[in-house]
Amino acid sequence: MDHTDATHSHDASPASHGQQHPIGIYLKIWGLLFVLSTLSYLVDYFRVEGLTRWTLIIVLMIAKAGLIVSVFMHMVWERLALVYAILMPPLALLVLMVLMAAEAHHTFGMRTFFFH
Repeated sequence: MDHTDATHSHDASPASHGQQHPIGIYLKIWGLLFVLSTLSYLVDYFRVEGLTRWTLIIVLMIAKAGLIVSVFMHMVWERLALVYAILMPPLALLVLMVLMAAEAHHTFGMRTFFFH
């Protein structure tokens, strides 16, 4: 091995070691996740009921999942991947759920109409 091979094998460029992010951002996200989890528990502690309860639970759940995926899985630094991998599947599921609810409402209406 000559001198030129030895210098290139010990290259310490950031690309060779992956992305490096300051530890502070992870600690801040951890703290925010702790706050969001506390709010989730407070929904039960204060016995919030009905649509408000489920709205709060789902919003807090989506916020926590979004933080975990975006920061701890490094998706926040991948713009196109963030849009396709994070936003599109839940939006597709939401559309399918709305379509299923509409079909269920129609089916229930038809059964009520013909069998009562």
